[in-house]
Formats: sequence, C-alpha cells, structure tokens
Amino acid sequence: MIGLAVACALCAAIASGLGARLQHGGVRAETRDGELHLRSLARLGRNPGWLLGFAVLGVGTVLQIVALTLAPVIVVAPLVVLALPVVAVLSGRRDRTSMLAIAAVSIAVGVFVALSSDAAASPRLPPSDVLDATQIVTVIVAVLGTIALFGRGLVRCVALSAAAGAAYGLVSVLVRDVASTVQTLGLAELPWLVACGAVAAFLLGAWFVQLAYASGPPDVVVGCQTMVNPLVATVLGMTVLGEAPAMHPLTLALLAVCGAAALAGISVLVRHYQVVSSLRRRSRYSRST
Repeated sequence: MIGLAVACALCAAIASGLGARLQHGGVRAETRDGELHLRSLARLGRNPGWLLGFAVLGVGTVLQIVALTLAPVIVVAPLVVLALPVVAVLSGRRDRTSMLAIAAVSIAVGVFVALSSDAAASPRLPPSDVLDATQIVTVIVAVLGTIALFGRGLVRCVALSAAAGAAYGLVSVLVRDVASTVQTLGLAELPWLVACGAVAAFLLGAWFVQLAYASGPPDVVVGCQTMVNPLVATVLGMTVLGEAPAMHPLTLALLAVCGAAALAGISVLVRHYQVVSSLRRRSRYSRST
C-alpha cells in the first residue's frame, strides 16, 4: 500500500507543479498593481490558463487524498516538495545555483521519505489530538497572515506562501483522520466536522496561494509553500498524531538533517531570485537612462 501511496503522491506533486505554473500565469495576466483583489476573481474565472491550472490542481488534490488514505502523513506529505523541480523547469530557471538548490531539496525529501516509511505507524486519532493540531496551525497561519498584511513584494509573497503551506499541512492531517476513521468504522461514522475543517483549510490555503502569485514568481511560491506544508504535516504527525512511536533517535536525527537541507535549498532559491531580480531591475534602469 505504501508503494501505491508514494506513486499517487508523486503524481500529485507533478500536477501541483504544472497547475501552479498555469495559475501563476493567469493571476499575473489579470492583475495590474501586483496585488490580487476579490473583484479580480471574476476575471480569473474567465482566464483559460487559470482554469486549466485549477483543473490540474484538482486532479492533484484527488491523488493526494488517495495517497493519504493508503499511508501515514509523514510518508505522503514530504513528497509534495517535488512540485518545485517541475515549476523550475517550466519557468526556465536552469542556472547552476537554482538547479543545485532544487537538487538539494529533492534529494533531501527523497531520503526523508525513505527513512520515515519504514518506521511510520497509523494510530487512530482522538478528537483532542485533531483539535490540538488545528489550534497550532491556526496560530501559525495568523502570524504569517499578519506579516503578509504589512509586507510588500517578496516578503509578502513568502509569508503568504508559507501560510498556505501551513494550511495545506493541516489539510493533510485532517484528511488522514477522515480516511482512517472511515476505513476503521465505516462511512456512517464519517467525522463531518473534521471534513468541513479540511475543506475550509484547503480553501484558505488556495486563496493565500493566489495572493502570493500576484506578489512573486511561481518557483518561490511553490518552494515556500511545499516546504512549510510537509514540515507542518510531518511535525504534527510525529508529535501530536504519534505516527512515529518507535523511531530510532539516529533516524530522527537524520530526518532533522534532511529537513534542514531542504529548508536551506529553499532559502538559497529565494535569495538567488532576489539577487537576479535586483540585477534585472538595474539593467532595465540603465537601458532606460
């Protein structure tokens, strides 16, 4: 089952990368001031590229849900980071620094999944644990949302993307709880409140992503979002949800190293984009004068 879950999660990551690239183009085409407003939604609904991206992301969401019904969160969630190489290739970012950063993220995630899949467990989640996870993520999203509210440019983009990642991380946890409950107790015991919470967190994350697209490039949006998403989901899975009860301390240390390597790769990518953007602005200014 874990092998099939990993395959579904990989396909979901590819769909996420392609959908993100398409939606970013649609949002950029429909915004003029670098910010997306509610009145822009009607125009987005008529943009073919954005609609196609929405459909592709829908397929990816279904595949992610299937993966979460077959394997624990700490196995499935990290694979979403592999959407980053897809976006980088589609965006044409093939300079050495970007490719090395993307390679570091991809390798770190691959090792993380390989290590966690052997020790992962699938315990039943008491309602108190689900509530604790929701409260933790709510605080994280509120802090990041406040930073985005007062930030501009790339700071706003990173904060919004990270907030979306935190919301999506909670979605993974809630979907896993719903799937586990239905598999164990049957559809009659479907936890409707948890399911509604998953839908609400997903919609909030999706809106944050659209706002982030209006403030920055797609690879930075996807990089930040897909780094925070598995980080939140995995930490919650290991602590609040108890999905790694018998994991060896050495394995935990290796997982921490993988997480740090992935975070460093994302940081390098964001910083590199800042430098490249600054050089491009100076070049355009020099030509105009």
